Amino acid sequence: MKVTWKPQTEHGALSSKEKRDLPDTVYAFPDKRKEPLTDARHVQNALARFDQVQGVTDNERDQAFANIKAAAKHFGVDMVESNWRELGKLPHTANPAHKRG
Repeated sequence: MKVTWKPQTEHGALSSKEKRDLPDTVYAFPDKRKEPLTDARHVQNALARFDQVQGVTDNERDQAFANIKAAAKHFGVDMVESNWRELGKLPHTANPAHKRG
């Protein structure tokens, strides 16, 4: 699957206007403009919510997973999943913000 994701310099929470202004290439699901991948936190959110995205085909999930993998590598997010079908069935990629003490 060809990766369509390209890095974007936006960071943090995005307003509705900021999301509208982002190019399609920054989204995990570019055709649906779902799951922006603008920083490590957004990559982690996309992984955690991947199985909750509705109205997409398996081909779109293949594309989104390839995009998430590229963004994860770019932002230094470790992924244990090798296929999108693993998401939602096994524990998601560890989120360092939620470490147990």
